[in-house]
Amino acid sequence: MTARTAVRGTAVALALTLVAACAGSSSDSADGKVTLEFLSLAWQKESVAANKALVRQWNKAHPDVQVRYVQGSWDSIHDQLLTSFEGGEAPDIIHDDASDLTDFAYGGYLADLTPYLPRTLRDGIPGASWDTTSYDGGVWGVPFLQEPRVLIADTKLLKASGVRIPTVQHPWTWAEFENVSKKLTRDTDGDGRTDTYGVAWSMKEPVVQSVNLSLSTGGKVFVKDKDGKNEVRYDAADAAVTQLVARQVNQDHTAPRAGLGMSGSDTLPGFFAGHYALLPLNFSYRQQVQQQAPDGFGWTVLPLPSGGGPDGLAQGVAPQTLSVSRDSRHKQDAVDFLAFLNQPAHQAELARGDWMLPTGTEALKDPALTTAKYGWKTGTGIAAHLRPSPVIGVRGYPEWKDKAATPAYQEYYNGAFGLGGLRDRLVGDGDRILDRYQR
Repeated sequence: MTARTAVRGTAVALALTLVAACAGSSSDSADGKVTLEFLSLAWQKESVAANKALVRQWNKAHPDVQVRYVQGSWDSIHDQLLTSFEGGEAPDIIHDDASDLTDFAYGGYLADLTPYLPRTLRDGIPGASWDTTSYDGGVWGVPFLQEPRVLIADTKLLKASGVRIPTVQHPWTWAEFENVSKKLTRDTDGDGRTDTYGVAWSMKEPVVQSVNLSLSTGGKVFVKDKDGKNEVRYDAADAAVTQLVARQVNQDHTAPRAGLGMSGSDTLPGFFAGHYALLPLNFSYRQQVQQQAPDGFGWTVLPLPSGGGPDGLAQGVAPQTLSVSRDSRHKQDAVDFLAFLNQPAHQAELARGDWMLPTGTEALKDPALTTAKYGWKTGTGIAAHLRPSPVIGVRGYPEWKDKAATPAYQEYYNGAFGLGGLRDRLVGDGDRILDRYQR
């Protein structure tokens, strides 16, 4: 997922808490007052506070439709929700992310929001974001928070190297990025061992970033066949960034092999110690950098390189979403609350709390999100280039990711086999898995 993995709770305990807290879902009192359950996965202190404050604000203004905040966790949320859906105890309003909605939507657990969404909400979020939750003839959630992948850079090392500093308007190309990484890789004490690597690719979970970054070079990875069924494709455009990472690790030695087993958080101590000049990380990691960086450490946020042509800075994202259970007895009330949460000022507030980007056009203009401080301006500049992750709406994707793609990418990056072997694993095993879900 993102930096939130560092503070996840215990999944088993939460599963019991979730079922107990959401038992019965929405309720009606004798005087006609409606109470809706809102399962929130906010975890950062500022984000939890923002969500609870908005719930209080709603409840004060809507005495007949009250919202009860239920604290959840990202730990094993898919299994927890599946249990609550099958048991008829799902919360009315569900916080999740777009990549997790596919099975629930096709399984009939989520309400199609199409007839309930107000025009102001539909028009306030770009079509590319709605595409992450719209398939199979319905709209299964409101995409409200998103985060691109960016480069977090050591400003001292950048300045010493003399390389050109990229901007959203004039980014590095991937080829330029490779050359920059070579310039930043140094044996500073002359002992024959690398002291500073140009980049550290944290590939403990390699699939999402490998697939999403393929969009910058015109890749898709998942395509539709003539019958409209999903299948895996892995041609040159799909593999270009993956091959670059493998070159940096195994040929150029501008990226450490050790990074392949690291999470994003694992790379930060080495970054602060000057061992890595550039870190490709999700946007929300800026909070960890800001909180953990030693006094006097200079860092900045840069856009990822461009693949050139019409795709340029494109990358895939799976936004965080707000959905409504199909079994909710008060769907319009629930969607009205979603619309309230996604008013531009409120959406911007939630984004600041999570160090992420809002999806709404007006929310992205919030002055707190367009400041250069902590790289916010770079993030909002990238927002227009974000596209639905290729994994959205692909039935069988979780199994393909866990059983086929994760081990295949890990072995490829470690040099166990070449591109042909990777393609065989991703496509051959992948199509067999996807076919089972599309019969």
